[in-house]
Amino acid sequence: MAKNKEVKTNAMRILDRMKIPYEHYTYECEEFVDGLQIVEMLSLDPAKVYKTLVTEGTSQTYFVFVIPVAEELDLKKAAKTVGQKSLAMIHVKDINQITGYVRGGCTAVGMKKQYVTVIDESAKKLQSMIVSGGRIGSQIELTPEDLAKAANARFAPVVAE
Repeated sequence: MAKNKEVKTNAMRILDRMKIPYEHYTYECEEFVDGLQIVEMLSLDPAKVYKTLVTEGTSQTYFVFVIPVAEELDLKKAAKTVGQKSLAMIHVKDINQITGYVRGGCTAVGMKKQYVTVIDESAKKLQSMIVSGGRIGSQIELTPEDLAKAANARFAPVVAE
């Protein structure tokens, strides 16, 4: 009998190649849903679920931030962290072109290019965290340290107080 083979995303293939363990969750979803809806759909602990945001700095460079799903990115703090005068969120229509991912399926691992990536320092207190698996309907759980390693990221305080 043929085993139902799980379709891996680019992010999962990178984690596999790096021998980084993760747990994969899937949910039925045709289009973008808010991260808090995903928390409800999968009965996840919202404190462990993080979203990936992409910004553009004054230098026309892109920066990636991974923050708790219910929090807001503090653009001033974030800009200071990455050495920019200011940052702006990229337009939704540009996500795929910049990252290779779609809105709602964007993750810090395996973007088209390696961008400077910062994970909010709150993640360091967690044993594991949950982020997008690289497509809508897919979430992965791994340790904050493993996410930082796979995304070549560092930790800093970047959420609004």
